[in-house]
Order: sequence, then structure tokens, then C-alpha cells
Amino acid sequence: MSGHSKWATTKHKKAAADSKRGKIFTKLIKEITIASKIGGGDPDGNPRLRSAILKAKESNMPADNIKKAIQRGTGELPGVVYEETSYEGYGPGGVALLVEITTDNKNRTVSEIRHVLSKHGGNMGEAGCVAWLFHKKGYITVEKAKADEEKLMTLALEAGAEDMRSDDEQNFEIVTAPADFERVKKALDDNKVETSYGEVTMIPQNYVRLTGKDAEQMLRLMEALEDHDDVQNVYANFDIPAEIMEKAATT
Repeated sequence: MSGHSKWATTKHKKAAADSKRGKIFTKLIKEITIASKIGGGDPDGNPRLRSAILKAKESNMPADNIKKAIQRGTGELPGVVYEETSYEGYGPGGVALLVEITTDNKNRTVSEIRHVLSKHGGNMGEAGCVAWLFHKKGYITVEKAKADEEKLMTLALEAGAEDMRSDDEQNFEIVTAPADFERVKKALDDNKVETSYGEVTMIPQNYVRLTGKDAEQMLRLMEALEDHDDVQNVYANFDIPAEIMEKAATT
């Protein structure tokens, strides 16, 4: 899963930059609002809301913003009505794309996403064309320099992880069932294991290797999609060399 690991690291660096600009707040408020609408406003009984609040706090979102987003979701405060949907398609080199959307206007959003795809060498596909290539999993990375492999594997598996492997770079990758993610993450935190990335995500079953112009265009497409206010998550099955990823993370 080295492709997933490299993009997760790149996305994390970009998210840190976005949070400084306040840009990520819009997406987080949408996620908190819809999580509250679907599962209620109590984070103790709503794992999705709990995860969204944690991300908001990591991005230094004021507590009042979080509270109001929850209240809009539960109906205690008036607000925009959001809907969730997903679009599927292809990027440069035949890479599979799954785009999760939260919007107040599906017609506007689908038109804009279609335009972003076509501008960057991609195209929209029919529903179901690529979703089967992805599995929903908990995904955690730990830098190799910060953990002993055998001890980490024992800890992760005893906490309920499905698998742990080494990528071709500098990380251990831990995979869990979605329901077991929080328990495994807590076990690592309780044992002072520093994680570099962790969330419930969609992991591809296979990867498409991209180099050169296709790789650069694919990363521009990913950035353009994630830059869209209605896009909550973008999943893709590309594998791009680390040096190209590093360049993307710093530009």
C-alpha cells in the first residue's frame, strides 16, 4: 500500500498548511453538521462526529464553531441543509477516482466536479464503475524510526488490527476494520506510540503506477478536487514515486 502511504503523508502536510489559512474549516463544519444530523449531537455515541470533532480540534477550530455546527446538524440552530453523495471516474493513466461530496446543491456541484476532471485529464464515470476497487478500512501509519516492529505488531494485533506491514519508504502501515479503528488507535496512544497518520479511509485493492507527466497531472487533479469546498474526501489508486510526491507536498 505504499501508494496510499505516500499520498496520506502528502495530504497531511497540505492539510496542515490549509488549516493555517483557515481553509479547511469549511469542510470540517460540513462534516460535523452532517455527522450530527445522521447520528445525533453526542460524540460519545456517534463515532463519526467524535472523529470530526477531533480533526477540528487538531486544526485549531474554535470550540464555539464546533458547537454551532453540531447544533445546526441536530436542528437546534437554523442552517443550510447538506446532502451527501459520491462521484466516480478516472484520472490520467486510467487511475480510479472516488470523490465524496457534501453539498447544498447537487446540480451545481456535479457540473463543477465534471469540469475539474476534464481540465486535468480525467473524466466522470457511471455510478459503480470504480467503487468496487476500494474497501473501507481504518488506516494508521507509524514511522519506522519511532517504533520497534515486533512490539508494534504485537500491540496492534492484540488491539484488533487486521494486518501490519512495512511500506517501501519509512512507515509501518496498520489496517483495521472500520469499527476497530478507534480501539487500535487508543491502544497505540495509551502505549505512547506516536502515529503520523490515522483515519477511516477507502483503501484500493490495487494500484496504477504513474510517472512523469501523468504523475504530475494526477497530483494537480487531486489538489484541484480537494480544493473544492464541497469535496470531503478523494480516494484514488495511483502509486507515484516519492520524489514527485515530496515536490507536490512543498508546492
